[in-house]
Amino acid sequence: MSKYNSRKTVVNGIPFDSQKEAGRFGELLLLLKAGKIKNLKLQPEFTLQEAFKTPQGETVRAIKYRADFSYLRPVREGADTRWERVVEDVKGFRTKDYEIKRKLMLDRGVKVVEV
Repeated sequence: MSKYNSRKTVVNGIPFDSQKEAGRFGELLLLLKAGKIKNLKLQPEFTLQEAFKTPQGETVRAIKYRADFSYLRPVREGADTRWERVVEDVKGFRTKDYEIKRKLMLDRGVKVVEV
């Protein structure tokens, strides 16, 4: 058990932080096989701020956000269809770090969908 009462789970040899996340992976696999989504990625990482050096020479690490999943889903616009990127995070508990990073992602035009 983690500090948030989630149980690590392994599905198809892939470790997940919770049973809820593993369940969502199963749902996304079904959508992928049915052709309803494409380009499913696990644990995609986004750089919110690049690493840099201060004038004093101190190295400041990059700030990164790792989502649980990302994929493309079709969006119909009249007769046309385009593929829209979806970034998902399976949440049981929102941490302060997550809240800040979610807002930084939104500032970059990426809405994080919570499942």
